[in-house]
Amino acid sequence: MHVHFLTDEPNKIPKVRALLEPEHHVEPTILGKDALQAVPEAILMVDADLRRRDRIEQIKKDMRVISDIRERLFVVEKSMRAMVVQAHALGATGILARPQEIVTKIEEIKVTRQNEAKATASETAEINDSARAIASLFSSVLNEAPISLADAESATQHVISGVTQSGLTTWLDDVRRHHEGTFQHCLLVTGVSVGFALHLGFSQMDIKRLGMAATLHDIGKARIPLAILDKPGKLDPVEEATMRLHPVFGFEALENRAGIAPEVLDAVRHHHEYLDGTGYPDGLTADKIPDIVRLLTISDIFAALIEARSYRAPMPRAKAYSIVCEMEGKLEPALVRALEHVALKA
Repeated sequence: MHVHFLTDEPNKIPKVRALLEPEHHVEPTILGKDALQAVPEAILMVDADLRRRDRIEQIKKDMRVISDIRERLFVVEKSMRAMVVQAHALGATGILARPQEIVTKIEEIKVTRQNEAKATASETAEINDSARAIASLFSSVLNEAPISLADAESATQHVISGVTQSGLTTWLDDVRRHHEGTFQHCLLVTGVSVGFALHLGFSQMDIKRLGMAATLHDIGKARIPLAILDKPGKLDPVEEATMRLHPVFGFEALENRAGIAPEVLDAVRHHHEYLDGTGYPDGLTADKIPDIVRLLTISDIFAALIEARSYRAPMPRAKAYSIVCEMEGKLEPALVRALEHVALKA
């Protein structure tokens, strides 16, 4: 495997070479000093200070040179939330908490490449473009900057194009191969929502509206500590209370943004509400929950069950659908029945 190693500290190069050579070829590049040249089928490993604006701008320039590289791994301590978001905004497809993780990651990439013959480069590009747009949205929330609806619209349109052209199954499989964590979840929810809307025969305008709601639904998680978001076990009561704030955080980030549709804003705040009033943050009951929210809630639950996490494999879609069916009284029965085609056949 050819590894482009992009760093701002030359003393890191011998350590990475010791980890990977001679089995893999490491091509080091000093940020801002060496010219980066793309090699087909290579992977990129970036270890640089993402707190510095000059470093970020130089990485952007280098990334344009090697834009065809699919696997872009950034070394970032996962507790440094702003840096993780920045890495994804730069196009990261994976985060390494420490350089040593590159060894395992390369083996995973080898397996992925063997299994992805049906996935085209254009499909992967659609997904990576969507992920970068979503990362930009998270970065805005994290830094209390204005939300770019253009980024949300771009991400949504990429998902609509991908699901329409390739089918939901291919889209879901490709997302799980190339992205992880919260960004993977956002992409999956948007893909499932778009697939759901297509199956129900929605107009293009309504597909986009639901897609936008799905793209934006979890941006409030930018303000939730990573230790809670990525915790493999059950959250304790304090952690659960913190997690339940994310719809409110997302709503607050969007409520004064001109151009946001009221129904999209409503869906961002209420996508965890249940028909029986046991949801959050406002404990709404059926008569207060519009159709777009009911659709998004079902898509969100199903997508959460089938996503791949570092501590568990994705749940089979049939099992995930059976769990959704068991949530009697909480979800719209007609929509749950309609989900069957999306969950099992699309």
